[in-house]
Amino acid sequence: MAATHCPIVRPVSEPWDLTDEQSEIRELARRFSDEVIAPAAPAWDREHRFPAEVFDQLAELGLLGINVPEEHGGAGAGFVAYTLVLEELSRGDAGVGTTLAVHIGAGTMPILAHGDPGQIARLVPPLARGEELAAFALTEPGSGSDASAMRSRHADGRLTGTKQWITNGSHAGTFVVFAREGGDGDGDARDRVSAFVLRAGAPGFEVTREEEKLGQHSSSTADLAFEDSPAERLGAPGAGMRIALSTLDGGRIGIAAQATGIAQAALDVASAYAKERVAWGRPIGALGPIQEKLANMQTEIEAARALTLRAARLKEAGRPHTIEGAQAKLFASGVAQRQTGEAIQVLGGYGYTKEFPVERYFRDAKVTEIYEGTSEIQRLVIARALLGDAARA
Repeated sequence: MAATHCPIVRPVSEPWDLTDEQSEIRELARRFSDEVIAPAAPAWDREHRFPAEVFDQLAELGLLGINVPEEHGGAGAGFVAYTLVLEELSRGDAGVGTTLAVHIGAGTMPILAHGDPGQIARLVPPLARGEELAAFALTEPGSGSDASAMRSRHADGRLTGTKQWITNGSHAGTFVVFAREGGDGDGDARDRVSAFVLRAGAPGFEVTREEEKLGQHSSSTADLAFEDSPAERLGAPGAGMRIALSTLDGGRIGIAAQATGIAQAALDVASAYAKERVAWGRPIGALGPIQEKLANMQTEIEAARALTLRAARLKEAGRPHTIEGAQAKLFASGVAQRQTGEAIQVLGGYGYTKEFPVERYFRDAKVTEIYEGTSEIQRLVIARALLGDAARA
């Protein structure tokens, strides 16, 4: 049975309270995912190729600035629409979703939120129009979950240091970079972390390595180095960790949407296969164990989608969403990891081969439990909100 025998299956239910605009945007992203992204995704995965041409097409559709206000070159459709787009594009290929999420959520939005009027006018419109991509450079070899342990330095308008695992690193034109100012660089109490904007091609800036990864082969993950590279401050001095953490609050909602899209893709293939694969004279979908797996998959995916949209609506309304974003990411990433594995189980031996895409979904899903805050960090965020001072005793 060839992979082409499995037609796309639409979700059993749709969010009932989307606006007409949000529904239209979701349908646009869905068609593009089905017609352009999904057919090419297996080749991108095999070739470890970044599909630059796809982002040119997404730019033409206005999706690279979907939630950026119109006066700054975007579509002005809001954060919920952005979340819907991320889910649909990630259903076609998770790497495309990652590139978009970092470009908009982690790269463009902090400039829009914390830049001065001149920075916003100069930097945001080209990003919103998709003329270039953005990146977010926080992690270093010695500072992952403990981001405040970074050693990159900024002095006299110049950056020196290294960054690791930077999405879009080999292709971005604008980088939001975090570094220390003051002190001796060894965690001195006088140190303060600030945010900066650095442009690709700046003197002393170099992409030192493109990472080889388990999955998401169509996205760029690079290591960066700076040596007296000119950079301009973003936001107030010492506000870097506040900017980083607020950016991650929104970014986690995007990762939850991505994870939901990956899980939905796995369900699409597994349920179609269960209708067509015949064993003991009937479709395997007639077997109780298969029905149980598919029912659990569909229910968990709907729950992940609901948590994600709840957090997205809170953010769009300007309300606190740190806990809700952490809950959405924690749950949706777990769903993606579990249910892509269940899809492989439904397909049996075929699921373990590259004839069907579920093995790719399984590989792509794992990192959603790691980047933009591991699942362990999300549990800490949730528990500390629940327990207050008792969690820090």
